[in-house]
Amino acid sequence: MELSFTVPKIMGIVNVTPDSFSDGGKYFSIDQAVTQGLKLIDEGADIIDIGGESTRPGSDSVSLEEELKRTTPVIKSILHLRKDAIISIDTTKSEVAKQALDNGAQIINDISGLTFDENMTQVAKEYDACVVIMHIKGNPKTMQDNPDYTDVVKEVYDFLLVQSIKSKQNGVDKIIVDPGIGFGKRIEDNFSLIKNLEYFQSLGYPVMVGLSKKSFIGRTLDLDINQRDVGTVIMETISILKSARIIRTHNVKYCNQIVKLASHIL
Repeated sequence: MELSFTVPKIMGIVNVTPDSFSDGGKYFSIDQAVTQGLKLIDEGADIIDIGGESTRPGSDSVSLEEELKRTTPVIKSILHLRKDAIISIDTTKSEVAKQALDNGAQIINDISGLTFDENMTQVAKEYDACVVIMHIKGNPKTMQDNPDYTDVVKEVYDFLLVQSIKSKQNGVDKIIVDPGIGFGKRIEDNFSLIKNLEYFQSLGYPVMVGLSKKSFIGRTLDLDINQRDVGTVIMETISILKSARIIRTHNVKYCNQIVKLASHIL
């Protein structure tokens, strides 16, 4: 996988789930998910992130078998139709990651920052995969149960530093870091992280953010999930100007416009 981050890259989201917070159920069938993935590529996505387990606040985990059943056929079909597509597997299970990589995926997007499954780093090394190391407080089931920080920016930074060093020491060289907007964070924590995104550049890896339609936008503006596109565009624009180099988003079409405009002033 060769990606230059001189210009920010767009990661389009395909949730093959019945219960994801924004598009749960919309792309639950294989055909729907593949069609959506191809649509996002046509709209300008550089990476397609395929997930088979919801990580919305309060969500339960699914079995290994179910997650594989949801994701593997979608990866195979997209790559059959678009051989040069860059696929990311959104999972915390090393076996799901392994089978995704076997079928052509190149990126492991692990919301646990490689902490939920001790074999994940070994899988990434074995396949020379790129890993997204994200910060989460707790797990999806519990993460929004009164999260608390003394200094959220420092805590998140320190976690990403430790996990990236461990990964490097264990033979994983391709790393992306993600502060985990909305994953065990209060509204003010999310804004603090976005305000200080430039600080994370010193880790030495591209910074990714995923804030598309998230509740901190809705709660700040008093908008339900179907009314958050403008707020998302605003926050994605700010994030790019604050040094984010990968934007994980539901609306690739809008984000592509942001990137095209922002590239003239970065």
